[in-house]
Formats: sequence, C-alpha cells, structure tokens
Amino acid sequence: MIEQAIERLWVIGPIALVAFFLSLGLVLLLRPWLARYAMVRPNARSSHHQPTPQGGGIAVVVATLLVAWGAAALSPALLQNQGGQFLAVTAATALLAVVGAIDDMRSLPAAARLAMQCIAVGAVIAALPNELQILPHAPWSIERACLFLAAVWFVNLVNFMDGIDWMTVAEVVPVTGAILLLGLAGAVAPLPALVAAALLGAIVGFAPFNKPVAQIFLGDVGSLPIGLLLGWLLLRLAATGHLAAALILPLYYLADATITLVWRMARREPIWHAHRTHFYQRASDHGLSVLKIVTRVFLVNLVLAGFAFITVAAHNLVVSLAMLSAAAAIVCWLLAVFASGRQGR
Repeated sequence: MIEQAIERLWVIGPIALVAFFLSLGLVLLLRPWLARYAMVRPNARSSHHQPTPQGGGIAVVVATLLVAWGAAALSPALLQNQGGQFLAVTAATALLAVVGAIDDMRSLPAAARLAMQCIAVGAVIAALPNELQILPHAPWSIERACLFLAAVWFVNLVNFMDGIDWMTVAEVVPVTGAILLLGLAGAVAPLPALVAAALLGAIVGFAPFNKPVAQIFLGDVGSLPIGLLLGWLLLRLAATGHLAAALILPLYYLADATITLVWRMARREPIWHAHRTHFYQRASDHGLSVLKIVTRVFLVNLVLAGFAFITVAAHNLVVSLAMLSAAAAIVCWLLAVFASGRQGR
C-alpha cells in the first residue's frame, strides 16, 4: 500500500507543481489588465480600504482545468468511463467563470446569476453515473434533487465566504490537500485526486498575491467555479462511502454561511444584498486582524481534515458520528470566538 502511494505521488506531485507555476504566471500576466478593467472600490460593506483589482480567479480556474486535462490526456485510463462526467464538470466550471467575470466587471441581476448556476450544477448532476448513490436506501430521484440543491448552495456559500484576504486559500488548501492525500491512500478515485492536486497547486500559486493586504482578489470568476469544483470533489468522496468525511472537511464554511443565511432570513433581510454579518466579518469588525482570522480558520480546517482521515480509516458508523460531533464542537467554538471578538488563543 505504501509503495502504491509513493507511485501515485510521483504522478500527482508534478501536477500540483505545474498548476502552481501556471497560476502564478497567469496572475502576473493578467494583473495589469485587471487593474485597468476590474477594480473594486471600497464601500461600507467592504473589508478592504484601497481600490483593488479582482478577477485573479481566472488564473486559478484556467491553471486547474488545463493541468487536469493535460494530465488526463497523458493517462487516458483516468478518463475511462469518466470522460463525459469530467467534460460536464469542465463545461459547467467554464460557464460559472464566464458568469463570474461578467458580474465582476458589470453587475448581473441576482436572478440571472442563479439561473446560470442552476444550469451549471444541473449539468454536473445529470452527468453523474446512474449507479452513483450516496444513500442507497433513499429514493434515487429525491437524492438527486437534494444533491442539486446542496450543490447550488455550496457554489454560493463559497462565493459568500470569499470576503477577506486569504479566506478562500485557508479553506481550499486543507480540503484539496486532504482529498489529495486520500487519493494517494487509495480512498479517492485517481481522477478526483488529480483535480484536487491541480486545484491545490493553482490556489497556492494565487496565494502570494492575495495575502493580507491583498494585491488582487479572486472575484466571482474564481469563487463560483472553485465552489463547483470543491463541491464535485466532496461529492465524489461521499460517493465512495465516506459521507461523514465529505461533511467534515468543509464544515466551517457550511456552518458560517448557513447560520448567517438563516439568521438573515429570520430577520427578513434581503439575502441577495451585500452585508457584513458572517462570523468572520463580525470578528473583523470586533478588531481581530485579517491574518489572525484566516489563521484560525486554516488551523481549524487542518483539525477537520484530521477528523476526516479518522472517519475514512475507521469506516465505522460510531467513529464517524463521534468525529462529526467533535468537528461540530470545534467549529461552534470558532464561531463563538468570532462572534464575541475574543482572541481565542
């Protein structure tokens, strides 16, 4: 098993490295153009104080897809029985990138954005194998409908949570890194592991330009497609029988965005309007620095990744429930720290 993991590493490692350099180079190439045509000026709900170009996510998305398809072309067996599914994921990712790019430069109506997201997610769900079922005892049609709604929400919540420097980096790196390691261990299929490696390398290549204080933002052109890719990776993880791990890995994002949404709906606020009520935004308003916020999120995500590894290794219902409970507890602690403004050492 160890020899197989080392053999996979020799294949997947260079994928992440190539994606890193390609993303880094694309950001350098695009930054002057984005500074001219895609500047974001601060307002009352912003977390930045100087005009900053957005749209750096183009580099991340292009690097991820180009490297993933290039690697797959060199190993055609990776696409055996999965070529149509990955093609649908690629097309849906490209569609969301185009929608996000338009929205970054000239705001689109909320209804139009949602319609395009539904089309993209619907294409990915429709391309899943008929035999793929996460809950075998649930009616197939009901499960697919639930997957569709969950994926649309996941795409949006990644977009919602991309509100301060390095926040998406602090989420994507642990999640893709965990899926990559699970792929090396044989718990995740080679194609999702390959995509996770490409996305990991690409987001790390973008990270130096987004560190506090950011020189460039992802923009919707990055956050929406990244949400779709992450959702697909987590879906593939859940489909291998590791639903608990797929829920644990993104639990901080799920909790912060979902609780905030429910709270705003309860207060009858227009949920499509910009706001500063996410827990991490409240921590910033309480005086916690951006670097301290994202460091806490990153460290909690590393702990969540550890819990996910335990559930996969044990593959036991009792252990999975215990790890889910432990994950919920640490996420609730972090949300409470952010809401109160404490340092949370």
